Amino acid sequence: MKLSKHSPPSDSSPAQTLIAPQPDQHSALLLVDLQNDFFPGGALAVPEANSLIPLINAYIKHFSRQGWPILATRDWHPANHSSFVEQQGPWPVHGVQGSRGAQFHSDLVLPPGMMVISKGTDPKKDSRSGFDGTSLADRLEDLNVQTLYVLGLPTEHCVKHTVLDGCQRGFQVVLLTDATKGSDPQNDGAANVLQEMTDAGAYLAHSRDIGIPPFSH
Repeated sequence: MKLSKHSPPSDSSPAQTLIAPQPDQHSALLLVDLQNDFFPGGALAVPEANSLIPLINAYIKHFSRQGWPILATRDWHPANHSSFVEQQGPWPVHGVQGSRGAQFHSDLVLPPGMMVISKGTDPKKDSRSGFDGTSLADRLEDLNVQTLYVLGLPTEHCVKHTVLDGCQRGFQVVLLTDATKGSDPQNDGAANVLQEMTDAGAYLAHSRDIGIPPFSH
């Protein structure tokens, strides 16, 4: 059974000051769209996203050592997807099924047997959340997951919508802010994106907050 999301603070303190829960046997790590198309050189590249890889690998290693589940979402679009510019959509071609751009970045140390959740497979529907039209919620229920730790790319799109959906579905959701990046590092709206997630019930945390051992970049 899932836990209810935390209630907003009763005073004017920002929601992100709340202490994030510690991961345990009812927790899972969710990697959002760590595909070549979202790294430098890709169709929807997030600037400097490569710098996150050592820390992402540290999160993966930590969860793997504890035996806690790790899942990964990916854009897995048909070539004629309605979100593409060629089909009068807003995005350049990206995450096409079987393409190099849709592959996970080769520097990631992904665990054997990791669950992969494909989204955006319907050519007529743009799915930004990892929960939208996928089996993610059912997988998490089967694993008895109550708290979901989320990282990935880009913060203001697929990461945000996945976090918001997770909160709406009653999971405790922790956004690992040091392992996410947005498409525009200079965007003043970044704080608003984080606030939108905390207002929905999400926690914000860094690696040091949940016991990830120090490592060298």
